[in-house]
Amino acid sequence: MQKIILVTGSTDGIGLETARMLVSMGQHVLLHGRNPSKLKEAETSLSALPGDGHVDRYVADLSRIADVEALAKAVREQHAKLDVLINNAGVYTASDPLTQDGLDVRFAVNTIAPYLLTQRLLPLLGTSGRVINLSSAAQSPVDPKALAGQVRLSDGAAYAQSKLALTMWSRTMARSLKERGPTIIAVNPGSMLGSKMVKDAFGVEGGDIRIGADILTRAALSDEFATASGLYFDNDSGQFASPHLDALDSRKSQDIVRVIETLLAQQSA
Repeated sequence: MQKIILVTGSTDGIGLETARMLVSMGQHVLLHGRNPSKLKEAETSLSALPGDGHVDRYVADLSRIADVEALAKAVREQHAKLDVLINNAGVYTASDPLTQDGLDVRFAVNTIAPYLLTQRLLPLLGTSGRVINLSSAAQSPVDPKALAGQVRLSDGAAYAQSKLALTMWSRTMARSLKERGPTIIAVNPGSMLGSKMVKDAFGVEGGDIRIGADILTRAALSDEFATASGLYFDNDSGQFASPHLDALDSRKSQDIVRVIETLLAQQSA
């Protein structure tokens, strides 16, 4: 049966390749990007694939809280159900890391936007849906002040902290919702794959992005991930594994969730 799957950041790299795989399998993919022309190109390319796959497109800048809210609203208005949410969009480098909301863009896009989008789409995901959060092997202890935009970090530090924060809230939300919510899984798709982000950040071609797209597709659809809510999958080792120890610390994870919730409440005030 055809599933409806939202893939954020799906105009290039792992996101686009994941969307291509899913459409080729006959799925209904909701493409997302912040650049309207690139998004249209992706839609045109994927719509031309053979088979019964279907494509819609949504424009939103996930560094802006208002855009995240608008994206969730648009999806809710146009779909009564969402089978899978793949929070793939990510940022590593930024010439000006501060967003118009006063947040570090890495935390805004990599941590806060997927949290808010997931929360807003929970009614559509129900208990049978899945949320696949793109984590990373790069994870380091989170400075709450950096998460709140009060401390400037280097690109590498901000990225690693944002990915651990994402992994922490994934586990916390999964444990909180239990059987009342969707399956929520954090996935490291593979280190140094050849995405635009890796090329821009490190100046190298990187590995085959299909490695990352394949594991995201498996996580979205295969039975092996159906009962893995709250777990972390490390595609470098090809198995479920332990994330950074802070993600296993309930108190630290709940503290990070409280910071995210406080920031979102301040943005809506």
